[in-house]
Order: sequence, then structure tokens, then C-alpha cells
Amino acid sequence: MNRSKNTKRFSFKISTNETSHQAGANTVSISLKEYAPVDRGYATPVGDFTPGQTVTMTVKEAKAFQLFLNQYLAPSNG
Repeated sequence: MNRSKNTKRFSFKISTNETSHQAGANTVSISLKEYAPVDRGYATPVGDFTPGQTVTMTVKEAKAFQLFLNQYLAPSNG
């Protein structure tokens, strides 16, 4: 299964293979798209990101990341 979602600044991709037990067969990738001129990049409090850079993780790591985001970015009931 291959799925993707694009926003103005990011491209999210999920690639899974239910029958494969090979390491790296099931991954989630987050890529930074060219949103500003190539030489500018994005400045963040923790570093600089350049368009084209990609973070790739296993589905297991992505689920841990999802749990973290859901825990700390959950809507408040107040």
C-alpha cells in the first residue's frame, strides 16, 4: 500500500508491504517541499531545514511519533 498527502510545505508518504518481513519494507517519510527560494531554507529553533530533505522512519517508529503527537497535541476539553 502506498499513500501520500501533500501540504504547502511538506510531503507525507506511507509505504507498506504486508507480505514482506524485510527491514525497511514498511516506512513513513516526511519531505520538505520547495516553498521558499532554494537558498533560503527554513529556520527553526532547533536548526535549519533545506527543501528536499527527508526524514524516513519505520511504521513502528511512526506509530510511536503519532502517540506522542496525540498525547501532547490533543484538543482540550475545556
